[in-house]
Amino acid sequence: MVYRRTHQVVKRLAARRNAILAAARDAAAEGGMAAVQIAPVATRANVAAGTVYRYFPSKADLVSELIADVSRAELTAIRRAADAAPGPSSALAAAVTTIAVHVVSNRKLAWGILAEPVDVDVTETRVASRREISAEVELRIEAAVRAGHLPAQDIALAATALIGALHESLVGPLASAEIDDPVKLRDSVQAITLFALRAVGVLDARARGLVVQAVMPVMPVRRELGALAG
Repeated sequence: MVYRRTHQVVKRLAARRNAILAAARDAAAEGGMAAVQIAPVATRANVAAGTVYRYFPSKADLVSELIADVSRAELTAIRRAADAAPGPSSALAAAVTTIAVHVVSNRKLAWGILAEPVDVDVTETRVASRREISAEVELRIEAAVRAGHLPAQDIALAATALIGALHESLVGPLASAEIDDPVKLRDSVQAITLFALRAVGVLDARARGLVVQAVMPVMPVRRELGALAG
């Protein structure tokens, strides 16, 4: 007879897997990807190291799934914010703002997900995750172009360029190290959103209005970002 897992067993296994991923995320948020090691993650998750290996056979599997998990959560937040906007231009502004807030809410984690050197190969997962977010921005630009709010342009290139600008300006090596203050964080998010809207062809007055209207999501990782919503 084939053993079938009960609903409760499936829920328990999923909860344990999620706990391991949450522990890995906390470790990366505090110490970067170098801190994502099997034994410390197991301790954080209150499980044995062998349990971690049952869910993630190698460190590469754990780090790859961490990257994918964080990126999926970001993508969900981007879509939710854009879908709640009243029109295609405001949806694009909401998408850009959400990406920016995700980056600045925990720059150490964001850098780990994006580009921090790791001693295992996670290139494929990083590229796939970034493509998904870029594709979502493409959809928002395309909708605004179709509505006549933006000029015709190479939409794929524009989306990629916006993602690059957001990441490089907010979390890359050239990013300012002086935006930990909530007011400076808000100003940085608004400035990069304004830049992005201008870059794809939104007229300045309209772009400024969209930036002011964009709702800045409150991120759970850094509670002080609640001040950004004001």
